[in-house]
Amino acid sequence: MAIDPSDITFEDNGSKGRYVYRADGAEAEMTFTRAGESLIIIDHTEVPDAFRGQGVGAALVARGVADFRAAGVKVLPLCPFAAAQFRRHPEWADLLQGGNS
Repeated sequence: MAIDPSDITFEDNGSKGRYVYRADGAEAEMTFTRAGESLIIIDHTEVPDAFRGQGVGAALVARGVADFRAAGVKVLPLCPFAAAQFRRHPEWADLLQGGNS
């Protein structure tokens, strides 16, 4: 199942935010915290069993990466799943805090 980025909702709560995918009464999310004007910390990714193996978590991270790139901010993926996605996508290395600019 391919997740369309437009099916992912962005919720901004000031210093914190999240990306959410909802379907069939289930909800997956990737949460983040703003650490100043130029750094986003990806805190957590949670995907319920109903979505496992469908690429939902990867789609949440990819949507965030696209938005963070457009905003010109760096990313610190503290969430182990998000960190693994960054390792799988070397083309995202320029977004990593301390990465190539």
